[in-house]
Amino acid sequence: MTRQTYDPARALALLRQGTDLPSASFRPGQEEAIRELVAGRGRLLVVEKTGWGKSFVYFIATRLLREAGAGPVLLVSPLLALMRNQLAAAARMGLCAVTIHSDNQDDWDAIEEQVVAGEVDILLVSPERLANQRFVSVILAQVADRVPLLVIDEAHCISDWGHDFRPDYRRIERIVRSLPATMRVLATTATANDRVVADLQGILGQETESSPIHVQRGDLVRDSLTLQTIDLPSPAERLAWLAERLPQLPGSGIVYTLTRRDAALVAEWLCHNGIEAAAYSTDAGDRREELEQALLANRLKALVATTALGMGYDKPDLGFVVHYQAPGSVVAYYQQVGRAGRALQQAYGILLNGEEDDAIHDFFRRGAFPSEDEVAKILGALEASAAGLSQPELQRALNIGTSRIDKALRLLLLEASAPVVKEGSRFVRTANPLSPEFHARAARLTALREGEREQMREYARLREGHMEFLVRALHGTPRPTSGPPLPPLPTEPGPDTVLRAAEYLRGGSLELPPRLQWPAYGLPKLQVRGRIAEEQLAAPGRALCMLRDGGYGRSVYAGKFHARRFDDELVEACVKLVEGWRPDPAPEWVTCIPSLRHPELVPDFAQRLAAALGLPFVAALRQTAARPEQRTRSNSIQQALNLDGTLEVIDPDALRDGPVLLVDDTVDSRWTFTVAACLLRGAGVAAVHPLALAKTGAGE
Repeated sequence: MTRQTYDPARALALLRQGTDLPSASFRPGQEEAIRELVAGRGRLLVVEKTGWGKSFVYFIATRLLREAGAGPVLLVSPLLALMRNQLAAAARMGLCAVTIHSDNQDDWDAIEEQVVAGEVDILLVSPERLANQRFVSVILAQVADRVPLLVIDEAHCISDWGHDFRPDYRRIERIVRSLPATMRVLATTATANDRVVADLQGILGQETESSPIHVQRGDLVRDSLTLQTIDLPSPAERLAWLAERLPQLPGSGIVYTLTRRDAALVAEWLCHNGIEAAAYSTDAGDRREELEQALLANRLKALVATTALGMGYDKPDLGFVVHYQAPGSVVAYYQQVGRAGRALQQAYGILLNGEEDDAIHDFFRRGAFPSEDEVAKILGALEASAAGLSQPELQRALNIGTSRIDKALRLLLLEASAPVVKEGSRFVRTANPLSPEFHARAARLTALREGEREQMREYARLREGHMEFLVRALHGTPRPTSGPPLPPLPTEPGPDTVLRAAEYLRGGSLELPPRLQWPAYGLPKLQVRGRIAEEQLAAPGRALCMLRDGGYGRSVYAGKFHARRFDDELVEACVKLVEGWRPDPAPEWVTCIPSLRHPELVPDFAQRLAAALGLPFVAALRQTAARPEQRTRSNSIQQALNLDGTLEVIDPDALRDGPVLLVDDTVDSRWTFTVAACLLRGAGVAAVHPLALAKTGAGE
């Protein structure tokens, strides 16, 4: 690729156009990076903190290259939220930027025509798009020889660090290795320690005369951030602290949680306390762009978010970032807390420590990679089927979680000599052996994550020196921050607010929507398949809490696994739940799910609940065969098959036909309620309202 002459005056004019500041000047390192891409060696890794202006580097370089007659720039970006910001920023630079992703399929044909016609300056794609045959053959093949620059945003995702966040980023490694040595490549990230930088250097090209790479690392100190860690173990304490402190914090901000459920819980609690807040996670679906704009416009005091609101979200005047729970690594924390104070003199970054943090991260780590046994079983099942197997067929054949089967297949497909290929909807075993590096990589990354979690625990124990710790952990050079910090925030919420928060945690319930479809290939003994008939459906149900959570969850756990009897407070709580729920049509009697393993546990509770509700209790169902506990079944199809033929109505002729409240202790996949409701409805019961003490979160 021919190098262009760099025009510093034109570059500065473009910066001022993009910032809309007539007196704007380049930050240290920005102009050097642009010059490197346009007129220099052309392979560059830029590691600069959030808010430094990495996007100006590739946007200005794109304008200069396009003005010199080059073709469209290809920008690989991981998240739709990030793409939306990039499209808006590109427009401010006078660039025609378009994106192709799963949410804009109706526009694909028009975008393809624009790209091929040379009307597009920047094409944004997700890493998954690089595996799409249509994209590669229809678009990329026609413009590949004219692409002057490949930009890889959030490049740490290529490295081992981002492996379980975005496995498809590994495809970029193979693409980069296949590029001509003269192809310009820009990789940008704000979160790279020495290990990640070294990894990226190896992927992007060695320091050789034919394939040079230059690393530009900037200052990591965030002068505007006042960092503080506060130890508040219980959810009630943290909710209380948020209710008392958020109204006093400057401007608008983000509260990060580790789970979607906690994002919803915290947002609801803040709204309950008169604080404008909303939950942002994958559950928000089409509303995510609307929520992003609401925060940008300061219509929200806080957006309570999972990592779904992550890389690239740009609100320069964000006044605070509070973590309701600690993230898994310093790298992740630095990236998230760095959203605050980009264009402010002062902003808060507060970490609240939770007692559940370790359990959540242990769950994430266990689920990050399939085990050797799981992979062996998947490959064995595929080897035994010459025609291959679909995902539902694998779930039916193997007691492995749906998400774990999916992850294993995705990772196997990404191997250089893939032991599995996908043909239509089926996965087929190839002759390629599984590389020993597959499991070695998983073991290495698991160990790295355990070390990163311990480093985060160390940060959480700090009472001073927070920024210095973060910078050293990222292998930067610490220095004193400029300007005075904000005053430290109080570390203990008021006892009355804590009490209100505890009551709030105990006052909610969880919806249990009815299953509408029988599992793939049906249940042979029950003789059902396909869509569940209207006359077999359960009504929408409720669960009192999540097992072991900060509300009633601990009491349910203690009763189920230790005392072998549920406390009377749970009876009272369920009475309040039913009174607030008001199932329609109202239940006229109570029954329960039977168990050969623990024959008295649930019937005892259900009878006490029936008495408290003033309704008769009738033992309507019995278990006819002992099967493994549902929690030992790892996917939905296995859980449904585990129930097939194990329940029956005791005496259909003696059964009440009025609506019934169907009680169980825990619910995960909802198949037990689904099968029981089918049997009861088939025996003439008008409506079945499921009620569980706790949801385990284990079902799929």
